[in-house]
Amino acid sequence: MAGGKHLNIPFLNSIDQKSTIAQVATCLDALPNQRIEQAPWIDYPYKPVVSFAIGHSNDCLMIKYYVKEKVVKGACHSPNSPVYTDSCVEFFIALENGAGYYNLEFNCIGTNLSGFGSGKTDRTPLPEAVIKNIKYQALLHNDTRAGMINWELALMIPIRVFCFHTISTLQGMRCAANFYKCGDELPDPHFLSWMPIQSPQPNFHLPEFFGSLYFE
Repeated sequence: MAGGKHLNIPFLNSIDQKSTIAQVATCLDALPNQRIEQAPWIDYPYKPVVSFAIGHSNDCLMIKYYVKEKVVKGACHSPNSPVYTDSCVEFFIALENGAGYYNLEFNCIGTNLSGFGSGKTDRTPLPEAVIKNIKYQALLHNDTRAGMINWELALMIPIRVFCFHTISTLQGMRCAANFYKCGDELPDPHFLSWMPIQSPQPNFHLPEFFGSLYFE
């Protein structure tokens, strides 16, 4: 399933679920950033500037997204609402390169849409009680000189969120994943990915184009 880019995900022994989300954000700020800059569909050429940092600990996965774009929208407030219509960042992962994968999608204010399944039309939403365990910190500020809006989203995702698997840690696991930025209903709709995707129409639910992650 996985090919192309490969990331080694650092183990952060100073962080666990008792850490504050501010501590998580600061820790991720010190890690290298990876760019989300593939724009596979010529009908959607707009490219916000997007990157992410990722790490893990004994009991959680941590991601921080860094975004610069012209317009920001955060209209969805309810869990499992269509956050992809807003300013949205996403993380899809197949644990141990399994047949199914999780989609974890967040708008710029931290609202979460998550599910599990084998493809785009085969998704089971994660229970609201499960995804409420995800901690987040959303920051937003204007860069008036560049005419851009900068926003950041730090996430602490407890391992138990991956509720269709029985695991206690990601340590030592090899997984397949992709990272995305979209905004389906923004003035400039866009669909960016970390790994390149080959598809006639925008579609993030193509695990054959996931990259590989190794959790140290």
